[in-house]
Amino acid sequence: MAHHKSLEEVHGTIDTTQSQQGWRRFFLFAGPAFLVAVGYMDPGNWATDIAGGSKYGYSLLWVLLMSNLIALLLQTLSARLGIVRGRDLAQASRETYPAAVNYSLWVLAEIAIAACDLAEVLGMAIGLNLLFHLPILWGVSLAILDTFLILYLQKKGMRYMEAFIFSLVAIIGLSFFIELIFAKPNMGELVTGFIPGLKDNGALYIAIGIIGATVMPHNLYLHSSLVQTRRNKKDDAGILSALKYNFIDSAIALNLAFFVNASILILAATIFFKNGYHDIVEIQDAHRMLQPLLGEKLAPILFAVALIASGQSSTITGTLAGQIVMEGYLDLRIAPWLRRLITRLIAVVPAFLVIWLLGEDKIGDMLILSQVVLSLQLGFAIIPLIHFVSDKEKMGKFAIGNLVKILAWLSAVVIVGLNIKLVVDTLSGWHASLAGHEWVFNFIIIPVVVLSLLLLVYIIYCAATGKRFVKDTTTPHGKAETIPVILQKQYSRIAICIDFSGSDVKAITEGISHGNRQTEFYLLHVVETAGARTVGDEIHDFETDEDAKHLRDYSRQLQLQGYIVKEQLGFGDPKKEIPRMVNELNSELLVIGTHGHRGLTDIIYGETISVVRHNVKCPVLTV
Repeated sequence: MAHHKSLEEVHGTIDTTQSQQGWRRFFLFAGPAFLVAVGYMDPGNWATDIAGGSKYGYSLLWVLLMSNLIALLLQTLSARLGIVRGRDLAQASRETYPAAVNYSLWVLAEIAIAACDLAEVLGMAIGLNLLFHLPILWGVSLAILDTFLILYLQKKGMRYMEAFIFSLVAIIGLSFFIELIFAKPNMGELVTGFIPGLKDNGALYIAIGIIGATVMPHNLYLHSSLVQTRRNKKDDAGILSALKYNFIDSAIALNLAFFVNASILILAATIFFKNGYHDIVEIQDAHRMLQPLLGEKLAPILFAVALIASGQSSTITGTLAGQIVMEGYLDLRIAPWLRRLITRLIAVVPAFLVIWLLGEDKIGDMLILSQVVLSLQLGFAIIPLIHFVSDKEKMGKFAIGNLVKILAWLSAVVIVGLNIKLVVDTLSGWHASLAGHEWVFNFIIIPVVVLSLLLLVYIIYCAATGKRFVKDTTTPHGKAETIPVILQKQYSRIAICIDFSGSDVKAITEGISHGNRQTEFYLLHVVETAGARTVGDEIHDFETDEDAKHLRDYSRQLQLQGYIVKEQLGFGDPKKEIPRMVNELNSELLVIGTHGHRGLTDIIYGETISVVRHNVKCPVLTV
């Protein structure tokens, strides 16, 4: 089975094999857990924490603590899968389950990411509205632009992205630390919130929302991929070192996330619950009441700034998770900008439509619902994860031990059990509200619930028995094929693309080496100016004249060395012009160098090579 690397653009780009010790060595590994941790403090968490604190005071703090401990366990298992097997959770699923199960899990993972992105997009839009009075719909629409921010950061390297996210996390943590100083919670009453207990079904609903907001399924996919950005030694000592430092990274990052979530709930309990405001579910309401209740002008400003930082940071990691899920389950490779734009639109379009159709007063309900949807998806990510890291044949000596396995299954039982109760209670309510429209309940809702339950039972069975359905190959990339007798190819026509960048000399040198003195070499260049795209070869401007002159210069230099060389200019879009020229010339080989664009223009022009190679009739050699 062919295997592509997870997040191939940044895979293994950070070298951890250096001989450093202590904190210096830890910092080589630090980073992935902080990108994961932002998902644990995204705007969806804010909604459930505010609702829980305002309605039930400190009594749900124990749910946050339990969720954080479960999160630490599961994220550690996720990191273990990526470090030991070199697979993310989606890739491991594709290699293990039959196609029908695999596609079902992919759909559920996409639903979870859409729900997560919905909360992140709404949160950032609300933050912009609170701080700059920008309309919510405008803020939602602006969320598309972060696609380009992700592309820029990823092109700069993972360290830049990690530093950017860490800065946003620091802003969130500092903001809430100051908010707690303003609120002055009663520590004696606060500690009672760590005693387990649920007062009513409403508390259960919010508790499940908190679990869904804290232990997020997309983070399990994300962490198993991000740890692979580190290039580790593949021996036992190297793997053990990576596991140790990634655990420390996870512990620090997730405890910071716990502090932020607990701060929001404590803030809501201290300010709203104590003052008799028990129904605060809207982030906007919480923001509006901070100043009059705390008497501090800075409090609402810090709240809005932290919300924007939370939305922006979590939307970046959510989009990365969408890429991992799509590529891992479907083995789909498309242009990075298009892939991220699709992921972003999956979140932005539903958010835009819901606000447009139902109004801004439904945002709080949407945020909490999104977290409940996330919680319902958890079992479909947790159970396969437990399955894969328990597999002694695949994980070897790094398969989890019995104690960790018991704790992992207890976490799964708690989450799945709470979700089943929630589904039963919700179905009862829906059945009553759909009186007169029973067909919707009987023929749409019930079949979906039954199919989901069967899928859950199936993956539990696979995990319990260690069953696999895809044959293992003898190598990571499939079996070796028989190679026929190779006859040396002598090309008579070779086309070489020229873009007047540093790659020209390499492309020309490589192209010439594949021919001889009788080979016809064609130097191709496409004029891309606005005029060239409009009037084609009728254009007569400075850039065209200069390009033609430089092309003749290359040609003369090669002719002096005894080669047969001709120049040809194209006009317009290189993706169309290069294949046209190459095919018209009946070239037997096309040599193309890496483009000379950088930064934002790379997003626009960087896919030229990929498009060209699919539209020419000859082999393409990329230099």
